[in-house]
Amino acid sequence: MNFELFLGKITIFSSLSSSASLKLYSLTLNSIKMSKMITAYCMKTKEKNVPMQDAVITKTARGGYMAQGNDGKGNKMTTMLGEAAALEAVKNGVAKKSW
Repeated sequence: MNFELFLGKITIFSSLSSSASLKLYSLTLNSIKMSKMITAYCMKTKEKNVPMQDAVITKTARGGYMAQGNDGKGNKMTTMLGEAAALEAVKNGVAKKSW
């Protein structure tokens, strides 16, 4: 199996010994990221898409969803989420629900 990483996509080429045809599987990193972790912008270190640890999702007064956690180095992070992403994160066990 060969793995190639380019422009945010993983492409996996696998060839079967019984046939000469190649199968191509392409997965976007964004769909893998969103299903397994919540990412946010770290204001202190100015890094984008930092994985959030110990995430807790709260509901705002206007009905939105907000995830709060840290980056593992003690820096607090907050990000706004849509309803679908927030409920999926709780369902997958990535974040705790506080409402």
